[in-house]
Amino acid sequence: MKLLRRIFEDKDSPQRVGLFVDGPNVLRSEFDVDLDEVRDIAAEYGPLAVTRLYVDQNASPGLIQAAEARGFEVRTTSGDVDVRLAVDATNAAVAGQIDVLAVASRDTDFKPALEVAAREGVKTVAIAPGEYGRSDALRNAAEDAVTL
Repeated sequence: MKLLRRIFEDKDSPQRVGLFVDGPNVLRSEFDVDLDEVRDIAAEYGPLAVTRLYVDQNASPGLIQAAEARGFEVRTTSGDVDVRLAVDATNAAVAGQIDVLAVASRDTDFKPALEVAAREGVKTVAIAPGEYGRSDALRNAAEDAVTL
């Protein structure tokens, strides 16, 4: 695993982390991503305040059950998960619910959410499922990046 992150430290208080995982783009057989590893990486930035996995209606019940057993709140959408994830992540950042926004995806569509969060003073992290599954635009928009 190649780690590119800097640990964000605030001596006065722990940083509340919001982890938002783009299931259809991360949980693919070619990436072999472990949700425990993704959660553990995000937790290195501070205690997890939000831990969500976004999936579409085609997600298997086994995947949903496994994610919930690992502490993820699963959000199922009837279509593309991108809009729901981006809106929820942006809302959490703007509402002051989190201090660190971690997005696990290979999709450039989340770049605006990271940019809004950064403007709000929220630290940002892009977690990519692998070298060939990494979005350079998403990585460059984030303050920190991790490649699984």
